[in-house]
Amino acid sequence: MNQDLVLNLLAAFSIGFLGSSHCLVMCGGIASALQLAMPPLNLVQQLKLQLMLSLGRLATYSGLGALTGAFGATVLVKLGLSLFWLKLLAGLMLLLMAFYVARIWFALTWLERLGAALWRKVQPVAKRLLPLDRSIKAIAYGLCWGFLPCGLVYSSLGWSLASGSALQGSLLMTAFGLGTLPAMLAVGRFARSLSRFKNKNWVRACAAILLALYALYTIAIALAPRLF
Repeated sequence: MNQDLVLNLLAAFSIGFLGSSHCLVMCGGIASALQLAMPPLNLVQQLKLQLMLSLGRLATYSGLGALTGAFGATVLVKLGLSLFWLKLLAGLMLLLMAFYVARIWFALTWLERLGAALWRKVQPVAKRLLPLDRSIKAIAYGLCWGFLPCGLVYSSLGWSLASGSALQGSLLMTAFGLGTLPAMLAVGRFARSLSRFKNKNWVRACAAILLALYALYTIAIALAPRLF
């Protein structure tokens, strides 16, 4: 595994982890509702179903990452759009993520509005899977859940578009999804404590600065062959 891919995977995981306070706002209510939709189970059984939900969600992220990675590496390049422009787009999307995490500029919300149309088609399918009383239904619901409109998810897909292959696009989105797991699996007091910590101004500022630096690094890597 090359060094650039390792850095990208670490960055994708960090984006998922640091941005998951947004996930708690968007998806936390869904997670709580789903927990209520489960039959009376002990803690271990509930955790198992929650893990199955997350497994389905990560499978959707991974599949979408593979599709966008393959699309960027084949279709767009064959149409004459070079990887230079795709990598530049990836850097700009990362920069928008930094503004998003810092709550300075919410430009990514327009992506969420675009994705809402797709979610309206998926949501009725997801509803038919309730109640979540079996692992297979939890996985299937998680597969649907992966299509929930989220600016961070969609901007990460833009990053996968410039990854160069289906495999790397899939790995990037899987790493992003794994980063969201702690927040999505957290319950009760721990979830509230985690959310409060991530919403502290200094935590968000540090996360945004690191993300912005990585975005500028990505843009510099894209521009370097053309400037030197």
